Amino acid sequence: MADYKWPEEGKRKYIGKRISRVDGPHKVSGRAKYTYDLNRPGMLFGKILRSAHAHAKIVSIDISAAEKMPGVKAVKIIQGPGTEIQWALDEIAAVVAVDEPTAEDAIRAIKVVYEKLPHFVNEQNLDQVPAAYRRQPTEQTKGEPDAAFKQSDVVTVEGTYGNDVITHCCLETHGLVAEWEDDKNVLIHPSTQSVSSIGQELARALGIPAGNVHVKMDHIGGGFGSKFPIDRWGIEAARLSKMVGGKPVKIMLERDAELAVAGTRPSAYAKVKVAATKDGKLLAWDSESWGSGGVAGTGMPPYPYVWQIPNAKTKHFSITTHVGPQRAWRAPNHPQAALITMSAIDDLAAKLGTDPLDFFIKNIEMTGVRANVYKDELLKGAEMIEWKKLWRPRGEGAVGSTKTLKRGLGLSIHTWGGGGHASDCDLTIHPDGSVEIKLGSQDLGTGTRTTIQIVVAESLGLPFDGVKVYIGDNKYPPSGSSGGSTTIGGVSASSRRASIDALNQLFEKIAPAMSTTPDKLEATGGKIQVIGDPTKSMTWKQACAKLGTQPLTTRGKHPGKESLTSAGVGGAMMADVTVDIETGIVKMNNFVAIQDCGLIIDMKTAESQVFGAMIMGIGYSLYEEKIMDSQTGRMLNGNMEFYKLPGLADVGNFKVHMMTGKGYDERGPIGLGEPPTVSPGAAISNAVANAIGVRVSTIPLTPERVLAALAMKKGGSNG
Repeated sequence: MADYKWPEEGKRKYIGKRISRVDGPHKVSGRAKYTYDLNRPGMLFGKILRSAHAHAKIVSIDISAAEKMPGVKAVKIIQGPGTEIQWALDEIAAVVAVDEPTAEDAIRAIKVVYEKLPHFVNEQNLDQVPAAYRRQPTEQTKGEPDAAFKQSDVVTVEGTYGNDVITHCCLETHGLVAEWEDDKNVLIHPSTQSVSSIGQELARALGIPAGNVHVKMDHIGGGFGSKFPIDRWGIEAARLSKMVGGKPVKIMLERDAELAVAGTRPSAYAKVKVAATKDGKLLAWDSESWGSGGVAGTGMPPYPYVWQIPNAKTKHFSITTHVGPQRAWRAPNHPQAALITMSAIDDLAAKLGTDPLDFFIKNIEMTGVRANVYKDELLKGAEMIEWKKLWRPRGEGAVGSTKTLKRGLGLSIHTWGGGGHASDCDLTIHPDGSVEIKLGSQDLGTGTRTTIQIVVAESLGLPFDGVKVYIGDNKYPPSGSSGGSTTIGGVSASSRRASIDALNQLFEKIAPAMSTTPDKLEATGGKIQVIGDPTKSMTWKQACAKLGTQPLTTRGKHPGKESLTSAGVGGAMMADVTVDIETGIVKMNNFVAIQDCGLIIDMKTAESQVFGAMIMGIGYSLYEEKIMDSQTGRMLNGNMEFYKLPGLADVGNFKVHMMTGKGYDERGPIGLGEPPTVSPGAAISNAVANAIGVRVSTIPLTPERVLAALAMKKGGSNG
């Protein structure tokens, strides 16, 4: 009988190979339909009136003029008089009309009277944060940090580090199409990371049974942690659809609303003191940190990050701001923690006059259970980027520097969980030999369909195109939301179990016809045979014909029997940059990533996920920031012209190395979406510091900030 455990290296036909995404041709040809592309018969368009103020109380709303306009089918107040608005562009009222221009005209016809209230939107300087916006600090102490800093044989550095709030910037904005199939059942086509559960949230809001909400989504144009909830606009689209007799209503956010209200990654700033013995052993950490994710503030990132420094003291202030709320953003809190921790440790290595690579490796045992993994990754990265050939002490400029163009190298390490989420699936083998698998998962563009197809084809010994994968519908068996890098572990494990259960049931059906017992059979090369004896076999179709008229269906689950996936990974990144000290422009030369994620199902899509994370990392390191106007409380760069993102010419050369083989593959698949987004800010910031001889304290490392740091250095300050 076949067992659940993953096939060993050398016995894998598809797993671990470079296989192109099955939906690639649909996407590049434009045949793939996203929520934005859906135009249902008789569809109407919804638009939302948004608050002009960051903090205000609604005094009155007059919708009468909008209701009378030709082409307007419904007007609905979302937040009525007496409501206190907490951020600019929050939802006030909604309109449904025959087309978007009419809906926009109607929105402008709605009259709202506000009572403006005090607001606060910029938390970068802790000393300037009013007491009313600070929550009681969180404090933690390990060991004896005060005593450790006072030892005579220590070298100490102090610095201030931080990263500004950035915003989600999905190319397909949030939204959905909602329509009522009858008075009790609603069909929605959302852009979501949670096909199986978003319908339950909508059902609660509408007061109907969860089974009365049908969710369908084929493709999503980006999520990155921002598209879990149904959101107020999604609920209102369903309500508005019912108001207009069940007709389809589409509401998709405009770009300014997307950037203002659809989710931020919280800021994080810290004043850090860190010490090592004179011979280079990490000894003590002391940090006072703060940050904000909007009205809810934010929790303390895990300081110090990765490093288990024996004597550590942390103090963190959660700051309340009148800014659109935070949402998960690939590896929540980890990029912030990595930037601040790795920057401080890099500064300490510089003060000691030590190569940071050597400093990291000397202290690598302080990284805990993955110390050997980190060491191997750092050594591999150093080889890939030619660290020992190029690196020079801070301020000297690495090999290739000129009078005005200074080259530098920087590094960082990171971790993440990535355990598989709960996932059910139904796998069906039909008497004609066709195979299909159904589950209520979603493909965020990372290749979920492809990995499921690989697992099933490998498990059943079939040609890759002999399996059909169906996802994106909540009527299929429930599978978890795509968050925390949990999808690959969940869906691969449940798919494997379903495949093996189905195969063993098929073995039981055909074993008598092959004059053997089920435990003596195997599936390989599109046929069923006696183990190791291809002369005693039958084709897959011949075997399936033995099912008679009834297909064979099995339910795969995760968690389930045997351990097929695990959690906890480590990675390292190294950046090679050139800084123009006359203009302050940072140019990426080379960027390398070394990552483990257990058993890799598809090497091509795994590397692609890392490439995408590296591009995002360059974005938040050099370009992205949510610029808030203190006077108005509004976002100043709420568009694709001034919310800066890198283009292909800005990212330099990438190299990725995945840690595979013995010691890694045995752990089973572990999620990969989050971990490679953690280290870019730290690695790039450290590379810039190495190049120009001074720390640019806050990312993004804009030309203005680089020039300001250089000016402070020239004036005698270390920034």
